[in-house]
Order: sequence, then structure tokens, then C-alpha cells
Amino acid sequence: MTSKIVHHSQNFLINFLKELLKATYQNQEIYSLLQQNLDKLNHEFALLLRQWTVDQFSNQTTASSNLAKVIIKFSKHIQVFKEGNYAINLEIAIAGYESVTNFFTREAFPEEWDVIQQDLVAAYQQREQTLIKLIEEFRNTTVQTQTEVYVLNDQLHEGLQEAKQHIDNFKQPKIIQQLEHTKQEIDNLKTNLARLEQVKDNSITKITLEPIFSALKDIKTSSQHFNTVILYDIENLTMGNKNPNFKFSLTNIIQNIKEIELVDKIAIQCAYADWSNSNLKTIKNEIQKLGIEPIQIFGFSFQRNAADIQLTIDAVELIHCRPWLQVFVIVSGDGAFASLAKKLHEYGKTVIGCAYRNQTNKILAAVCDYFISIPEPEVESVNQNINQGKPIISKKT
Repeated sequence: MTSKIVHHSQNFLINFLKELLKATYQNQEIYSLLQQNLDKLNHEFALLLRQWTVDQFSNQTTASSNLAKVIIKFSKHIQVFKEGNYAINLEIAIAGYESVTNFFTREAFPEEWDVIQQDLVAAYQQREQTLIKLIEEFRNTTVQTQTEVYVLNDQLHEGLQEAKQHIDNFKQPKIIQQLEHTKQEIDNLKTNLARLEQVKDNSITKITLEPIFSALKDIKTSSQHFNTVILYDIENLTMGNKNPNFKFSLTNIIQNIKEIELVDKIAIQCAYADWSNSNLKTIKNEIQKLGIEPIQIFGFSFQRNAADIQLTIDAVELIHCRPWLQVFVIVSGDGAFASLAKKLHEYGKTVIGCAYRNQTNKILAAVCDYFISIPEPEVESVNQNINQGKPIISKKT
């Protein structure tokens, strides 16, 4: 496998050599070709040039004379080529000159031989200058390296002296006393750890934390949070705006809502209606007394839808701007709010519905977690107390 790789590499370099000689023979610019192949200009290329030319000059022909002239011309070009490794470029040129002397001998071609010798002398002189320069650079590098070694040696000596001083300091009585004190502290820690192990094995009475946990539980139970929002659909409660029925009590509705254990404190209450309607003046006092915020819905032709839409928008907005609100109470039996209840469930909220028993959409009642059915106003006697009938609170299982 290795011999195949070497053979392939030699063929690659031979093809490159032929390409260079062809460009030289045709008087083409070869410097750009050399620049593109700087990695191939190495000692292996110089050795290959010698071997290849010996093979080519094994048979003395007219073509050999032309090839020798091309090699001389190529050697002159690479002798002055400054890019890459100049020393290697010079060795390639010398290899070309020396190889050609196998054909242009002194006896057969005295003039050509003399010219080649002059070229070789110039190349040898350049090699000598290059070697002198390399030796000088090596000498300077060696001196610099030796100086660095001296500096490192001094630093190492100083470090050893400092370490020896630290060791001598440890032998002082004061240091020994500090070490003994540290040892005593370690022994004390071991003793304390052993006692902790005894506590773990019940050899020492454990400290009971149950009273503390119980007290914390009582504190948590007694503390309440503003976690509930109530949204009133007033039109649904009054059963229409043309002839509204006010035989209901918002106070009683709130009390019924608070009976559900998930409800702590009420944070927000909003009532949606066209409050410019004079028929609604009778419940404004109760709304103000209970701290319910009236949300104005103007009396457009689609007033009912407008109130439902506004209530839904506010509920969704509260999900994002008041994330601590966990319980949403919808006081309406309108089936349109079933979709809102489902959306609230998607955000992990508890939904409580509240409406008249026979005026409630079945789908809305089904999707609510709790549903409070209040008595219908029309079945109440005028002389009876408002909402005297007991409401029915149903929990979804």
C-alpha cells in the first residue's frame, strides 16, 4: 500500500515537472504556475529532477539536446524565484544544472559546458550565502534560547529557595502550635458528627417538629387570598331590558358564591349592562354598596351580544394581567359563555356558573366546575323575601 502511494506521488511530481518544462519551452510565464504549486517545490522535487533527467539522457538524441536547453532555462528561472523556500528553489536550480552536465559534457559540448559551469558557480555562491545566513540565524536563536534557559534556571533556583523557606517556617514552634489547634478542631468536628449519627439511630431523643408544622398549617388555613373574580351579565339576571325583573339579590348571590370552599376573597366584580337605561336605576344602589364596578354597554341594536363579547374579552385579559386569579364566576345562564368556560379551563382556572334554575343552558352548566342554581324571580310571591328559596350548588364530578 505504501509503495503504491509513493509511486502515485512520483507520477504526480513528474507530471508537474513536464508541465513546467513545457511552459518554459513555449516561453510562457511560469512564475504564476510556480506560485500556485509552492507545496510541490521541495527536496523530493529536486531529487526527482535529477533522476528523471538521467533517464531522459540515457539515449543521446537530438531531442536530448533540446531538452537539456529547456532544463537550463528552467533552472535559471527558479534560481531567481523568491517566493516559497528560497534555499529549496536554489537546490532545484543546482539539480537542473548538474543533471544537464551528463549530456553537455566538456568534451562534446565545450561551449555549453562552460556556460553551465558559470551558472553553477553563481548558484554555489548563492548557496554559500544562504547557508551563512541560516547559520547566523541559528546561532542567534541558540543564544536567545540559551539566555532563556539561564533565566528559567534562575527562576527555578529562586522557587526552590522559597519552597525551602516555607518548609523551615513549618518547623517553627508557632506554626506547630497552630497545626495542633487545627487538629483539635478536626477532632471536635468528628465528635459532633458522631453525635449526629446517634440522633439518626434514635440513641438520642429526636426533636419533634410536628407542633411547628401544625402551626404553619393553621396559619396557612387562616390566611385568605384575593383569588376570585365575579362577572355579572345583568341583562340575563333581569331577564330582558324592556321589562326587567329585579326580584333577585346580588348580596345573596355573593353569599352563595362564598359558600364554595375554593373561593377565598373576591378581588374583582364587574357588572355589564347599558347603565344609561333608566330601568336599571333600582339596582345601582346595591351595586355601589357591594363595590361592583358597572361596565357600560351602550344600547346598540346588538346590545346583548356586545355585553357578552365585552365580558368575554375582560375575562381573557384578566387571565394574562392577573395570573393569581384562580376562580372565575360567571353570573349568567347564557350558553354563549360555555366557550369562555372551556378557555378558562385551558389556563388552569376554576369556573363557577350562577343562573336561574330554568333559564340555564345545559352545556354551560355541564362545563362549569360548580354551578349555583338560584330561584327564578317569577315564581316568588311579591310578599315573600327576595331569593327566599334555597339555592342549589352542584359540583361537576
